[in-house]
Amino acid sequence: MTSIKKTLAATAAALTMAVAFAPAAEAKFHRNGWLAAGLIGGAVIGTAIAANNAHAAPVYHAPEVGPDCYRVRERVWDDYRGRFVTIRKTVCE
Repeated sequence: MTSIKKTLAATAAALTMAVAFAPAAEAKFHRNGWLAAGLIGGAVIGTAIAANNAHAAPVYHAPEVGPDCYRVRERVWDDYRGRFVTIRKTVCE
């Protein structure tokens, strides 16, 4: 789902909650704060809907090393960076 669709879904949810909980909202004498409650509740629910991530983060698994293999670190010159870097290599005998 694109971020525009998520934003529209959150906005729709917030407006729906605001309308549902505010049948007789008035600011006189600080009574019936249903509009504020609806707006805040709709914003919270809309944000939760928009932030829902259906895809899990990718997980890296190190390659399996056989019984005759071992891992070593080695310093090599990197022409792109112009400096020495440490790399890990698998050495199998």
